[in-house]
Amino acid sequence: MKVVHINKGDAGGGASVAALRIHRSLLRAGVDSHILVQEQRRNEENEHVVGTGFIYKMKCLWRFLWERISFLPNEKEKALRFAFSPANTGLSIASLPVIQEADIIHLHWINQGYLSIASLEELFSLGKPIVWTLHDMWPFTGGCHYAGNCLEFNEKCGFCPLLKNPSINDISAKIYQKKKKLFSKANLNIVTCSRWLGSLAKSSSLFRNSPIYSIPNPIDTKFYTILDRAKCREELGLPQNKSLLLFGAANILDTRKGFRYLYEALTILSDSFPSISSKIELVVFGKSKESVEHQFPFKTHSMQFVSDPATLVKLYNACNLFILPSLQDNLPNTVVECLCCGTPVAGFRIGGVPEMIDHNISGYLAEIKNSLSLANGINTVLFTENKNKREDIRESAIKKFDERLIAEKYIEVYESAMKNGTKKIR
Repeated sequence: MKVVHINKGDAGGGASVAALRIHRSLLRAGVDSHILVQEQRRNEENEHVVGTGFIYKMKCLWRFLWERISFLPNEKEKALRFAFSPANTGLSIASLPVIQEADIIHLHWINQGYLSIASLEELFSLGKPIVWTLHDMWPFTGGCHYAGNCLEFNEKCGFCPLLKNPSINDISAKIYQKKKKLFSKANLNIVTCSRWLGSLAKSSSLFRNSPIYSIPNPIDTKFYTILDRAKCREELGLPQNKSLLLFGAANILDTRKGFRYLYEALTILSDSFPSISSKIELVVFGKSKESVEHQFPFKTHSMQFVSDPATLVKLYNACNLFILPSLQDNLPNTVVECLCCGTPVAGFRIGGVPEMIDHNISGYLAEIKNSLSLANGINTVLFTENKNKREDIRESAIKKFDERLIAEKYIEVYESAMKNGTKKIR
């Protein structure tokens, strides 16, 4: 069985991390797994890049820019620019040898100029079984990556709240209909990283008749493991005698990541429990357009963007609690990584997060958009007796996310997809 994973890149962003981990786990399980990317930053086993050279990179940049430029007439506001992908331009990859030789085509995150809807049609026309791991909601909506409170995607999209002039026949409705026509003819097998996303996918008419599996993202539990906390703090230059809170994301000022609620929760803690103010410090990592060191009521250590996984492991081990104030999320890799390092997590009860955190055992689940509830969770985890030790938190995570278990589940999906046979699009 030869499988080819298709993802825009091999680094940068949760989908890239997840796709690469699935690929690695399958290789270790003996599957002939390959990964095809538009942007290559690593040198992974069985990794293929669509093209190389200056001209190729300029064409990739042009596709990315053209998708954005063509969307400008529909853009509601700059902050939402990348919340919607029209997928109106992309690469033609169906004729590549790695695609032609594959028994299974495994899609991941393919937006921002990598694959268009026309590109997907070319792939589907090969008649090969398609497995699609959803890293957000885009595959079953009219273009948005996260729908928020909108449920239009259940039937046909339209009246999209992310567009400047939403209407019954806006661009989201047109894209939805294109997808519906295409998907109805394909041998699609859908995998969601959380049961939450799976239930949403099943409610959409695009995937209502497709088999949907819920398989969490895998993790290398030998790499993400418990280390000596004092030693990690020493190596990172962090204080030994403080309770350290950790917050991080690819872009920490992304509205969806809940920066505002973190600020409010920490302010509540500082005002309501002045006696603990001297005991807490904050550690922040991730991309930010402005300095965050002076925005919080507690002393803050800014680690900037951390690309080295080994440094991340040290960060997780150095801190007492990871805070996830996200307003929408599927199955954040950071949470899995923290738990495997024995570090508890406090976050809102959203998306797939309740499937990861055992409330009051491996962390705390706060009420959605409730800064007071989040503050209470931070205080509870830090200053009350936690029911489980670091080793128990890690062991619970291993039972859910160990890569050997996840690889077995994907192999079962592949075998089922192969039994369903091929389906030519005409």
